[in-house]
Formats: sequence, structure tokens, C-alpha cells
Amino acid sequence: MVDLMQIMQEIKRGVAEIIDEERILNLIKNFYENGEKFYVKAGFDPTAPDLHLGHTVVLGKMALLQKHGAIVQFLIGDFTGQIGDPSGKSVTRKKLDRQTVLKNAKTYEEQVFKILDPNKTQIMFNSKWTNELGASGIVELTSTFPVARMLERDDFEKRIKAGNPISISEFLYPLIQGYDSVAMKCDIEMGGTDQKFNLLMGRTLQRIYNVGKEQAVIMMPLLEGLDGVNKMSKSLGNYIGVTDSANDMFAKTLSVSDELMWRWYELLSTKNLEEINRLKHAVQSGEYHPKKAKEDLAYEITARYHGNDAANVARDEFNKIHVQNQIPTELETFDMSAPAWIVEALTRCKLSPTNSQARRDITANAVSVNQKKIDDEQLKLEAGEYVLQVGKRKFAKLKVV
Repeated sequence: MVDLMQIMQEIKRGVAEIIDEERILNLIKNFYENGEKFYVKAGFDPTAPDLHLGHTVVLGKMALLQKHGAIVQFLIGDFTGQIGDPSGKSVTRKKLDRQTVLKNAKTYEEQVFKILDPNKTQIMFNSKWTNELGASGIVELTSTFPVARMLERDDFEKRIKAGNPISISEFLYPLIQGYDSVAMKCDIEMGGTDQKFNLLMGRTLQRIYNVGKEQAVIMMPLLEGLDGVNKMSKSLGNYIGVTDSANDMFAKTLSVSDELMWRWYELLSTKNLEEINRLKHAVQSGEYHPKKAKEDLAYEITARYHGNDAANVARDEFNKIHVQNQIPTELETFDMSAPAWIVEALTRCKLSPTNSQARRDITANAVSVNQKKIDDEQLKLEAGEYVLQVGKRKFAKLKVV
């Protein structure tokens, strides 16, 4: 006999807030007693081509629910993505053209099955019903919710006080996200804590449109990025992408602080709570080194997206570079004419984004040529082959001819 309380404990692990926990328990109980499946929705606007580990916090919880009767409705907001989610934004978001949205959506489809069970997942696009809704349906939808309630949103209130404009389309966003729940007839909706207003809108509209159910809501915290301060974001550069190379994924995970490591274990690891607590106790008692615990996490994350063989290679490569101070096995190669100015060489090899940054890297003593530090930004490289390095992780081979 299954232990429903233990299942709920795992589901609640790392969760920021649950609305209608009793409904979730009953859905799982009904699955085990009667074999009846239920529907869990999460929406992703394809505003960027790649998912990062912050997105997988929600996806991982959905994968867990799939083991206990859930059919995941992975909603790609190809319609809402063209509006732009105003949640947490201080200004109106730039609208994306449909071609970009569809291109990004395709990559989402390819990436989510690294986490979700494809046999228990439905990929859905909200343009299907929003296009069918039409102008009259949109007008009817706007009549279901008062403007005063919309302005209670914290982000809207802040923008009004700051004198920043709010477009009518931004009022439409939470309404359309809520209507997605009506069209999909989902039992549970998941999202980040910044989505609370939108998630509750789904419950409200399911009731107004007489769907016959009110979705429960599971809100996950926003995963802190590599800096340990801000939420993981591509715009902040503190992210690990699902499509990052195995070497980068392993090395970046090892760069997080010991404190953040446990947060990542809680939100990203598939180890159960008992295993994590045992590991944490072993580290605290000195039986297990925190660096080894972090390596275990890096290996688990890398193996999930690239397989065990690639994770083993990434671990060996990391030790080769960072422990044994050796050069990576494989290096991207670039060509330049002699004499090659070191500043231009660094930008040509994509080790520094600009000449100005290349100069700063040299001044900061972060640049090595053939494993020897340099401090001369006027250095000219004559004909030959060179291994250039910036920081601990960026390498390239330069052929000067």
C-alpha cells in the first residue's frame, strides 16, 4: 500500500506555497485507488531559445507528479509570448514576432523531454483556443475581472507610482493565462512565486466559466543563479542552460557556494529528502568533504542532460584543468596573421567580448599564453601556435601565420 503522506512530503519539498493541498492529496489518492489520472499544467512563453536550470525546478516537480498519476500539460505560450508577461517587470516588455516565438517553441519541445516522461506529457499551444476565442470572446473575457483588482498587482502598483506606463495588452496577459486553465481543464497549475496573481486567475476563471473544478496551485521558489543572489537569468549571465556542454555544466555547478549547494540539492536533485539530510549531516560532521558533495551534485546534473559517459569525461576534464593545471583535451582553434596583437587575439578567440574587456582581463592578471601569465597589453604574437586562457575555464588555441 502506498504511503500518501510520504508522497505528499516529497511533493511539498522545496515548494514555496500550495493552494488547496487537500485537492492534490485527493487526486493522488484517487489515482492509486481507482487508476484515474489528473492534469497538471505549466506554461512557458518561448521568449528565449533555451531553458535553464531555473526552469527545471518546476519541470522536476511535474516529473515527480507524473509518477503519481499526473498527465503533464506542457503549455507553450505561442500567443501570450507575443504579449509578454508583465510579472515582476518595471516596464512594458518588448513584443516578439511570431516567427521568433515559433522557433523558440520548437527548441522547448526538444528540451523538456530531458526531464518529463514523453508518454505522460501533452505539448499544447495556447494560440489554438485564443485564436478561436476571437474578438467577441476576448471582450467577454475582459468583462470577468475589474480593473481595480488588476491594479492591486504589486508590479502594476509600483509602475504607476513610478510613472511608468502600463499597456492594455498587459492587462490581457493574466486573463489569457487564466483562460488557458479553462480551455485545458487542468486540475493543478504550477509556476514560480512571481506568477501567483496569474495562477490564481486560473482558479477564478474556471469558476466563472463553470468548468466544474478549481485548479490547485503549486508555486516553486525562484532558483538563485551562480552568483547566489539573483534569480537564475540569461540576461544576468548567472545561469546554466539545459543545452550547455557537459564540461560547462559540470564546472559551473562546482562554482556555486557551499551554502547555495544545499539549496540546489533541494530544488534540483532527484535524491529524496532522507538522502540529502544524511549527506548534509556527513558534511557538517566532517565525514564528507563539501567539495565532494558538490562534485556529486555536478555529476548528477550533468548526467541528467548528457548521460553518465559525458559526465565522467566532464569530471575528468575538470580535474585535469583545475586540479592538475593541465590544458583541456579539446580546444577550439582560431587563425590570425602575424604579428597578432594579444588584445585582438583574445576577442578573435571569443575569450573576451570586446577589446576593452580584453585589456581589463590582462590588467586583472587573468590572461595566460601557453600557461604563463601576461601583463603586457601591447604584446605581439609571432608565427606559431599558442594556447590562450582567460580565467579558469576559458581556453582557445590560436594559430598565427
